[in-house]
Amino acid sequence: MQAMRLAVINLVGLSQSLLGEHLPGLTRFAEKHGQQSYAPAFPAVTCTAQSSILTGTSPARHGIVANGWYDRENAEVRFWKQSNHLVHGEKLWDKLRREIPGFTCAKLFWWYNMYSTADFAITPRPLYPADGRKVFDVHTQPMGMREELKAALGAFPFPAFWGPAAGIASSEWIAASAKWVEEKHSPTLSLVYLPHLDYPLQKDGPSAPNIPDELRKIDKVATDLIDYYESRNIRVLVLSEYGISPVTRPIHLNRLFRKKGWLQLKDELGRETLDCGASRVFAVADHQVAHVYVNDPSIKNEVRALLENTPGIDEVRDPAAMWGEGVATERGGDFIAISAADAWFTYYFWENDAVAPDYAQTIDIHRKPGYDPCELFIDPAIALPKLKIAGFLLRKKLGLRALLEVIPLDASLVKGSHGSDQVPLAERPMLLGSDFPVNTAEDVHLAILDAARQGLT
Repeated sequence: MQAMRLAVINLVGLSQSLLGEHLPGLTRFAEKHGQQSYAPAFPAVTCTAQSSILTGTSPARHGIVANGWYDRENAEVRFWKQSNHLVHGEKLWDKLRREIPGFTCAKLFWWYNMYSTADFAITPRPLYPADGRKVFDVHTQPMGMREELKAALGAFPFPAFWGPAAGIASSEWIAASAKWVEEKHSPTLSLVYLPHLDYPLQKDGPSAPNIPDELRKIDKVATDLIDYYESRNIRVLVLSEYGISPVTRPIHLNRLFRKKGWLQLKDELGRETLDCGASRVFAVADHQVAHVYVNDPSIKNEVRALLENTPGIDEVRDPAAMWGEGVATERGGDFIAISAADAWFTYYFWENDAVAPDYAQTIDIHRKPGYDPCELFIDPAIALPKLKIAGFLLRKKLGLRALLEVIPLDASLVKGSHGSDQVPLAERPMLLGSDFPVNTAEDVHLAILDAARQGLT
């Protein structure tokens, strides 16, 4: 029994509105092999969408309600964790391994990529020595593949993966790593994540004048990878997790809660921090969705009323009503606020930038109690940012501790976002290369299974 080998390229941010002259290679691929749009997962964010695609279930089953959530037992917000054990349910590759003799899977830069049962994995993972340093690196499965990969391709360009320097170099390296894994291990299924479009579309917005050039950059990388796979008789599917909507206004829910006296704030060496466990209510912001956790049941109705009457909020959902009893409702909070199409949520809780927490102007995806797209910018108020960065790197090289505070606190800079499942057809995520009918992220799972099973008798 010989299965068709398959590569699934996750091209983040791809939507119908972007296909055309600036994505010539991908447009030709879509015209030749078929294209479909589908309703995004809810929330339409990376970790939820990928988990729905890889398990074929909704958050009610797999439990991934966001890119991060409040852990009630530890009284901590935990964002961008990496253990695959967080994702409940059987994964795509486990289903196929049962059916296809000798089946192997490579999972390259998709999230929750540590300690899964995939045969080969590469994921960004800095080293955190005890002296407080952060050393850029990757984690691989098998572990020994890490040094071989870096010897062949050089170090992963971590600054190009997230932050003000985010750009095409990270997607180029990931595509090169996909070719390296193919040549070394020839997996039956390759799952490849190319993040490039996420950066300019969020930072500048879908209609910005620089977007055509950014589209051409990722088209070149993706088309080259498609051609490479097809030259080896590997079928290719291209998908996206969500499209990007233009936005013009941030919503600061935690500042509204602060005005009501519901937040517990703590002075830490002259900076304010949010004490989630002691707050009566607080919000964990994740793009156009905010998970609201009510620690004081006596104000629950008042909290809902505030949310329903806040300008920029289109809808308030009840996790229990959506997902029933179980892990999703435990993680999802008491309410989920969904912004209007042109709005998004910040995690900001301070009122005076002078006392913002020390992580606020740094790139720190784990410490912040919410997602912060301002990490894609350098603060325009800094006169000589390169000089400031050089000074930080010098102090770091000398073994001194310092904060690289270059991220702006002006949320109005952000021009693109996602998260809502109610978006125009042109902004929906896509599946290219399959005629299997898809209406949801769970259907995309079935389409991948269908493609992987081609040729089985």
